[in-house]
Amino acid sequence: MLVIDHMHPSIVPLLMEAGCEVDYLPEATRSEVLANIAAYDGLILRSKTKVDQTLLQHADGLKFIGRSGAGLDGIDVEFANSKGIEVLHAAEGNRDAVAEHTIGMLLALMNNFKQAQQEIAHFEWNREGNRGYEIKGKTVAIIGFGHMGSAVAERLLNWGCRVITYDRFKTIKFDGVEQVELADVFAQADIVSFHVPLTDLTRDWVDFKFWSRFSKPVWTVNTSRGEILNLANLTQAIKSGKVLGAGLDVLENERFETLTNEQQIVIGELTRLKNVIFSPHIAGWTFESYVKLNEVLIQKVKKILRKD
Repeated sequence: MLVIDHMHPSIVPLLMEAGCEVDYLPEATRSEVLANIAAYDGLILRSKTKVDQTLLQHADGLKFIGRSGAGLDGIDVEFANSKGIEVLHAAEGNRDAVAEHTIGMLLALMNNFKQAQQEIAHFEWNREGNRGYEIKGKTVAIIGFGHMGSAVAERLLNWGCRVITYDRFKTIKFDGVEQVELADVFAQADIVSFHVPLTDLTRDWVDFKFWSRFSKPVWTVNTSRGEILNLANLTQAIKSGKVLGAGLDVLENERFETLTNEQQIVIGELTRLKNVIFSPHIAGWTFESYVKLNEVLIQKVKKILRKD
């Protein structure tokens, strides 16, 4: 078993308890992984390197790939499966973290935390200008209803929200949640929360045309993948009043050293808006989830090992 990312220290004892011999090499370079992957039957990682056809063609003995996280966009799942390699992930491990972060962002947006903090820092006491909105009673549209979306729904239902969901791939059976078409989201939503994977269908999906279809202004939070949402178009939607505020845990390009001049300008402009808040892709990255991701993933590894 080869582990190539930094993970909670529990990963090695958990794997050994499952009967695995483990090489924990979080500092390994991609070239080192390519040179040595043929010797392993299991690969565990977070986002260390793309598991693409080049890597998989070197992995003759690989039986499974385990990602300690939710998204699989860094893994060529189709090609892996064609080689008989199972692909695992651990979305159950950070669903609670993502749900709490999502709601935290909504609370901050709808109650003007950013603006109020900045004003008080300049000794401005502006109660009326920071009057907020309550989440209770709002119609919340959850786009994508997997582990993350359902965790958000559980909490918002307890807060007295009407929860609707759009998911193009599955039939939803969840008490209190209404599955609707996208047109219904545009017609009814007060709040929109994105929980979709990055695919060819979702990349650049949320553009200005998307925002322009809403019948009323909305708040939005994206804790899924940055590449689904065009930031320049979001800026335009905020300035036009179509979007009341945005919470962004993910960006189109999270490697700041590679930002284009245009991307720098857009991000800079968004950071100056009082109704936009950011976090650095940490929605699912709590002290608790750091442990739970390992625990969930190793349970799935055990099932694979039992098949042998």
